[in-house]
Amino acid sequence: MLEKFTKHIQSNFPFLTKEKFYIAVSGGIDSMVLVDLCLKLKLDFEILHCNFKLRDDESDGDMEFVESYSNKNFVKYKTICFDTKDVAQTEKESIQITARNLRYRWFYEQLQENNVSFLATAHHLDDSLETFLINLSRGTGIEGLTGIPERNDKIIRPLLPFSRIEIEEYAKENSIQWREDSSNASNKYVRNKLRHDVIPILKELNPSFLNSFKNTLNHLQEVETLIQDASQMVYKDVAQEKGTTISFDIPLLLQYKNYTAYLFQWLNQYGFTAWNDIYELVYAQSGKQVFSETHILLKDRDQLLLSSKKHTLNDNFYLIESFERKVNIPLKLAFSRVVNIFETNSNCIFVDEDKIKFPLVVRKWHEGDYFYPSGMSGKKKLSKYFKDEKYSLLDKENQWLLCSENQIVWVIGKRADNRHIATNTTQQIIKIDLT
Repeated sequence: MLEKFTKHIQSNFPFLTKEKFYIAVSGGIDSMVLVDLCLKLKLDFEILHCNFKLRDDESDGDMEFVESYSNKNFVKYKTICFDTKDVAQTEKESIQITARNLRYRWFYEQLQENNVSFLATAHHLDDSLETFLINLSRGTGIEGLTGIPERNDKIIRPLLPFSRIEIEEYAKENSIQWREDSSNASNKYVRNKLRHDVIPILKELNPSFLNSFKNTLNHLQEVETLIQDASQMVYKDVAQEKGTTISFDIPLLLQYKNYTAYLFQWLNQYGFTAWNDIYELVYAQSGKQVFSETHILLKDRDQLLLSSKKHTLNDNFYLIESFERKVNIPLKLAFSRVVNIFETNSNCIFVDEDKIKFPLVVRKWHEGDYFYPSGMSGKKKLSKYFKDEKYSLLDKENQWLLCSENQIVWVIGKRADNRHIATNTTQQIIKIDLT
């Protein structure tokens, strides 16, 4: 294994022979083998160890073991203790996620504070297989089927080509000591259940299963590269970036048979989950929107417009995230909660707070827009309203609309919508002034 590891470092991580790096060491067999290999190659590294205080004396024993080993082998080390359970309770996250966040946050702090470029972890081929199966069981795109990346920013994983059996054999042959984590024996976690119950069956069915998986993983990674190349080529043809907004040309997009795959590839990073709604958006009427926690995708005639919720979509679309007392762009609007309805005029409306939903959108009109004009029964197309009100072309271009979930609340400065206006029985009244 040492010879194979040496060649692997020379081919894929040659920088490790020239500069100092960190190794994340738990005290388990994987990290202790990685440390031993790096010692034999006389690489310049220091050890980082996290004590999550999750297994009482056992966790403290791991820390003492790592400290003793480091001193015995003249390797510099740093340890840190976390009150993981308390943090998880405060953050309202699982113990596993909390421990991971604490670990990597500290790792990156150490890298930055000490001007160290890389940290190595001891993830191996079996870990990658378990990650593959977890993602497969939950449903994922091809990114989730390519295993654990060999390098992710400053985190590197030099043991990924090696199986757990290879690591165990090396540890035995070289009399390496390590600490057993008792939690690894429990099937409480999905990863452990796969490790103990599922993967042994797969290996029994095919003794060469792990090698077959490794080859499949290589093929999937190559396919992912092809997908990324194709995605970038189509993106250049279809998308335009203007400031904080990205616009996608729908007619050009629909020329590609698998346009939904491209949309997934481009938009997945922005936290969208309602993929069917997004795919249907290309055929929807203008003004339809799909939201993620951080972004908004809006249909505007022959375009899909993507923008962060923190920014305007373009010169014709502005978001009002939540109840704000004053909004200055694109118009000066003032919001206030009131108890009674006063006399209204064209520059002031009273709406039922329960009948609107933030974020509100201030936008220009689209062909096909309609509303329910206050004082009238039934709905009316906005184009017909403009005609009846004798709007000039310039008037129509300059007219702003206040909308909630694709419904017009107010033709600003002109007419409110019956569906949203407050009545004498309204519990929560919002007054909106055009100032």
